[in-house]
Amino acid sequence: MSPSETSSVPFVPETAFGIWFLRTHTWEHHVLRVAINDLKRLIDTPLPSAPTIVDVGCGQGISFRLLADAFKPRRIVGVDFHEPSLALAAGAANACRDKVAEIELLHADCAKLPLPDACADIVFCHQTFHHLVEQDRALVEFRRVLKPGGILLFAESTDAYIKSWVIRLLFRHPMQVQKSADGYLDMIRGAGFGFGPRNVSLPYLWWSRAKDFGLLERIGLSHPRPGKRRETLVNVAAIKTG
Repeated sequence: MSPSETSSVPFVPETAFGIWFLRTHTWEHHVLRVAINDLKRLIDTPLPSAPTIVDVGCGQGISFRLLADAFKPRRIVGVDFHEPSLALAAGAANACRDKVAEIELLHADCAKLPLPDACADIVFCHQTFHHLVEQDRALVEFRRVLKPGGILLFAESTDAYIKSWVIRLLFRHPMQVQKSADGYLDMIRGAGFGFGPRNVSLPYLWWSRAKDFGLLERIGLSHPRPGKRRETLVNVAAIKTG
């Protein structure tokens, strides 16, 4: 990717706190690991025995070992636009050589993936989409690189979480593109992916409730129920259709 291309990519730089947080135990074990386990549970179609996974927005590569354990892939392609994170991802990739035959890292925009058509069995998009300005283009790219019947594993925070005061204080995001859980599901379906209720979950995890981090519920003063609360997370395992 040339300097002229990178300079034209819509991009909202993350805060130093945000970059640090992606290296923490909380991120790996309470966010990333939980999401991968949930997404795997949502898949109801057979997977290849050694799939190729494209990890869009791979960041520092913390996901590589977790994906390797969950799906036993032959190949992982990690894509990210933040070069310092990719440098750290290289170390994470080297640490996974015993689990994955091939890990490739690409410096690229998720809305313009430098990958051939129908090359992936799984596109893994975890907490990446709310960072992307060109979300429609990114979904087109995710679908393009998936094989027929390939799976998009999509885990995202909703506008209710991203627009909360504490998240706005600590992190940086393009606010104009944030969506509700239903908004993301409608967008994915409209981009040529299929899924049913059994392929969707709406986790209500402590860290995603930025107003009180689940404290009121833990002490018995609040009992939020699905349909009666503003959803903060949406996970979906969607199939490329058509």
